[in-house]
Amino acid sequence: MEVILKQDVEHVGFKDDVVSVKNGYGRNFLIPQGFAQLATASAKKVLAENLKQRAYKEKKVVEDAEKKVKALAELTIKIKAKVGSGDKLFGSISNMDLSEAIDKAGFEIDKKFITIPGRLIKRTGSYSAKIRLHRTVVMDFPFEIIAEAKPQKKKAAKPAPAPVKVEAKQEEE
Repeated sequence: MEVILKQDVEHVGFKDDVVSVKNGYGRNFLIPQGFAQLATASAKKVLAENLKQRAYKEKKVVEDAEKKVKALAELTIKIKAKVGSGDKLFGSISNMDLSEAIDKAGFEIDKKFITIPGRLIKRTGSYSAKIRLHRTVVMDFPFEIIAEAKPQKKKAAKPAPAPVKVEAKQEEE
């Protein structure tokens, strides 16, 4: 079954793509949820006309995405995480953590556009994630996971001796 996607659907396609999906998936999920419409001959003609009209606007969006790629390439992100023995993390780092770190640096990127190979990172070191800024503009973004500084543990000191009170007797007159 061929459908025209009305919005980006993960692992299927992008908005305004004509894709082939299994009949049940299209009929029971994509179309009722409003994610797609049936790709009839008339719907394809309407889509082609809309894409022609959007081509100029799309060009500007791609240029903006490429500028953002250049700016992001200069950015270095180091995410601090609590570390146990060796280089193993307590918990893990995901695309949400990377998205928050990039937001703090001044670039707003939604977590759904960031893909980390293996989905979760559980050790310190250097890694690379794919950031999709546009359907045609995807960049590899290097970042690093570093250990949080561990607080210094104080040695148990001997308790200080209690202060001795010295009372001076006053002479009575």
